[in-house]
Amino acid sequence: MNDIFKLPETCTNMAEVRIGVDQTDRELMELLDRRFGYMRAAARIKPDRNVVRDEARKAEVIENARADAERRGLPAEELKRIWDDLVETSIAYELVEWDRIRT
Repeated sequence: MNDIFKLPETCTNMAEVRIGVDQTDRELMELLDRRFGYMRAAARIKPDRNVVRDEARKAEVIENARADAERRGLPAEELKRIWDDLVETSIAYELVEWDRIRT
């Protein structure tokens, strides 16, 4: 058990569940911050704006997430849709960053 929050299997009341959910959301945001850092790095590294969108890579990332969700017994199709939104948001962010760096 973590000192700040309990793991799901050890929660005994809704207050503990909510603390765990809130902590997990903060951790997810930290991970998203790192992920978008990679988008900034990609924008810096890619020499041409036209290569920011890579449909084959997008499909690969989304399928990886769907398959991982399925292996974990999570709602795979719903998470696939979330990942599609995440990747599209990442592409849009990278395009903005690509333009910002070069103007």
